[in-house]
Amino acid sequence: MPELTLTFFAIAALAVVIAGVSKAGFGSGAAFASASILALIVEPGVALAFMLPLLMLIDAASLRPYWRRWNHRASVLLIAGALPGLGLGVLYFRAVDADGMRLMIGGISVAFVAWQLFSPLRARLARAAVADWCGLLAGTLAGFASFLSHAGGPAAAVYLLGRRMGKTEYQATTVLVFGAVNVMKAAAYTRLGLLSADLLPVAVLFAPFALLGTWAGVRLHGLLPERQFFALTYVLLTVTGLKLIWDGLL
Repeated sequence: MPELTLTFFAIAALAVVIAGVSKAGFGSGAAFASASILALIVEPGVALAFMLPLLMLIDAASLRPYWRRWNHRASVLLIAGALPGLGLGVLYFRAVDADGMRLMIGGISVAFVAWQLFSPLRARLARAAVADWCGLLAGTLAGFASFLSHAGGPAAAVYLLGRRMGKTEYQATTVLVFGAVNVMKAAAYTRLGLLSADLLPVAVLFAPFALLGTWAGVRLHGLLPERQFFALTYVLLTVTGLKLIWDGLL
């Protein structure tokens, strides 16, 4: 269980608000920055487990504004594909220590930023990723990355963007998909001993910040250009990702 110091409270509150804004307003793309930030000050497993109930709260609060506005077929394919991905995540988690988790979370953070900056390849893959098997593969990659760092958004985005959805349909689909994935992750985290009764009361303290971020994300969905929000998030991810890689190698 994390120690409730002023430093932890301030950093965790910021991380939870960022997750809420990203998941509720910008397709979940940078919500995993919260786990990367927290992993700088607590064990990676604790950071992931602490964030999961709050991400599930954000999912529940985000679902109503986007109810039935998702793409049903794409949602089913991604959720079905996520199941084996979560299984692979469990195997990786069992095989490595805390430094191995830091390297994975840090590597995913830096790779995410590099991927976002290399738009020609991303656009080319998005145009090609329209077949059903691509949805299943994207779901598997999303499930694996989501289990280890709450970072399933990029893999799902490649498939969803290839289907040429409108902004709201895309957002609604990500809310539904990762809401379902997070429920499955909760069962796995509990089985692994990550999500415990001791941790839940601490997470509950930050529920108001999760709801605040969700409210802001829904409002900003139609007002704030994605570029401005993600620019700050990319800086945070680059710095935290490189720091986690450094800590994992030492």
